[in-house]
Amino acid sequence: MDVYLKEYSSNEAIRKYTSRTAGYGISYLLTHDYADVYTTAVEEFLKPNRHLPLRLLEFGCGGGMNISTLVTLLESQGRKVDLAVGADFSEPLIDAARSEVTMLVSREQRKKMRFAVARNEQLVSDLASALNVPAQKLANSFHVILGVNTFRYCHRLAKELACAQAIADLLVPGGICIMIDMNRRFPAFRSKLRWSKEPKEERYLPSLEQYASPFATAGLEILRKENFCWIPHSASPTLTRICRLSAPALNMFAKPLAMRSLVVSRKSD
Repeated sequence: MDVYLKEYSSNEAIRKYTSRTAGYGISYLLTHDYADVYTTAVEEFLKPNRHLPLRLLEFGCGGGMNISTLVTLLESQGRKVDLAVGADFSEPLIDAARSEVTMLVSREQRKKMRFAVARNEQLVSDLASALNVPAQKLANSFHVILGVNTFRYCHRLAKELACAQAIADLLVPGGICIMIDMNRRFPAFRSKLRWSKEPKEERYLPSLEQYASPFATAGLEILRKENFCWIPHSASPTLTRICRLSAPALNMFAKPLAMRSLVVSRKSD
């Protein structure tokens, strides 16, 4: 944990996970591939009434790009958002998210957003402390919970079941969790190369089944489980265009090797 805290408290991490310096690729994905995933999940799988104001949570939110995008996306589609919370274990990243959100959403949307220092495996207790509310009040309170490029760390720390259970406890009946993370079968991640300086245990990536299993164990229904996306977060405009144009053929012949793993799950009514 200390290794990850040091890594994600650095200036490099802040540059990597905030919109102005994260790279063209993630900006594209947030408004295209990832936006399609979010829209489809909410429209097809979320059980609460369409007119009900939504409460959103992103765990491992980094600089807040995903939760900010989700708020804007949902409200542009006529979905009212009542509250959106971004949580991350890195205090410097949470500070960056609070600053970043002023450039990513409208003034009215900012009034609905909160950011909290909270660990993935202790979401309920850490959120309760950060938001200054009883833990019981948070139970069954979020309609959509989102995690992007963060759940693999729960596996590396052997805390994946604790995180999934916390998510299940926080979701309203019929609420959904959307998890996106790195696919271990993609052949070109830098951490998979032999010359990587990272210890093996810090490079571990779960399989698609391993990503999904903790959510099922926590009692959530697995609704969608697949690999997708061929665009690196750090891709330049040129590389993004090349990857985008190549995606249809790659999906046809090599979809299990795509860059990301996606698991969408739902709490029973």
